[in-house]
Amino acid sequence: MDRLIYLAMAGAKATLQRQDTLANNLANASTTGFRAEMQAFRAVPVLGDGASTRVYALESTIGHDTRPGPVSSTGRPLDVALQGNAWLAVQSLDGTEAYTRAGALQVDAQGQLVTPAGLPVIGDGGPITVGLNAALDVAADGSITATIGNGRPQQVDRLKLVTPEAALLRGSDGLFRAADGDLQADATARVQSGALEGSNVSAVETMVAMIAAARQFEQQMKMLQGAEQREQGAAKLLAPQ
Repeated sequence: MDRLIYLAMAGAKATLQRQDTLANNLANASTTGFRAEMQAFRAVPVLGDGASTRVYALESTIGHDTRPGPVSSTGRPLDVALQGNAWLAVQSLDGTEAYTRAGALQVDAQGQLVTPAGLPVIGDGGPITVGLNAALDVAADGSITATIGNGRPQQVDRLKLVTPEAALLRGSDGLFRAADGDLQADATARVQSGALEGSNVSAVETMVAMIAAARQFEQQMKMLQGAEQREQGAAKLLAPQ
């Protein structure tokens, strides 16, 4: 009887973890540049004395969905959509270099180019400062040109664009990092100015997956309830009369 309880408990726990991942993806269905998190489980036998008659569900992290999201035109000069497998380098809150596909850039009160979350965007020499009251344009290679008043356009910096050869790792802050440290800038990486890449999460597919996970959880709970009822019945039969 304990085998049934253990298996049902392990299955219910794994299903709840899957629901958490799906709920997070659905919440970010409209987040610029978001990559859907993927989750899988595998059956692992419980080793011990005697025959291995029990298995439990073990989370097998498989990373994120690398498919690009839909690109929509905005006409805003500081909106950039990363093309291909290019990523934009930013400075995270802990000061380390991280990467994102969210290209809705803006200028803060100090004249620094930042992401919507306020993270500094990295250029050739570190965080990019463009100054205030300047009209900015971003070229396809990431070069940033500033024009103040009727003056001549001047290149102030260039976005650091990277193209990772291996899959990036998502951090708890939602940013991505390379397993081997900071990546080198890729001169061939390109962006599309005046456009943004949307999330690659399919809201319909995610909702269907959440419904399926909910039904699976209900089946696991029914198994637990059935095991409890049979346990109570067995206890009554074995009780002294």
